[in-house]
Amino acid sequence: MPKDLTVSLEDRPGSLAAMGEALGNAGVNIEGVCGMAHEGRGVIHVLVEDAAAARAALEGAGVKVEGESDVVIIDLSGKDRPGTLGSMARKIGDAGVNINLVYIAMGGRGVLGVDDREKAIAAL
Repeated sequence: MPKDLTVSLEDRPGSLAAMGEALGNAGVNIEGVCGMAHEGRGVIHVLVEDAAAARAALEGAGVKVEGESDVVIIDLSGKDRPGTLGSMARKIGDAGVNINLVYIAMGGRGVLGVDDREKAIAAL
C-alpha cells in the first residue's frame, strides 16, 4: 500500500531537484506529490510504494523526512466533474472524520490524509 512521506526542504533553488534525484537514483517511483513553500521552508508530501527505501534514500541525501502516514487512496477515474470533492468530503465529514491532507496522484487517484482511515474508507 502506498504511503505518504512528509519531507522538509529548504526553500531555495535545487532543493526539490535533490529530493527527486535521491528517489530516482534509489529506483523509488514518485506516485504522487504536492508541496508548498512557506517562510523559508518547503513542505512536500510524496506518495511512494516503498516508504522504507524512500526514507533511506532521502535521509542518505540529507533530506529531512518529518513523517510517514497511511493514506486513503481513491480511484477518481470517471469522476472528473463538478461536486466530486464536495460529495466525498461530505461523506467523510459526516462520519466524523477530519481530512488534513488532499492531493491528486498519478493514475487518476486522489490521496487523503485523515484522522481515522478505516472510518473514512467505510464512509466512501
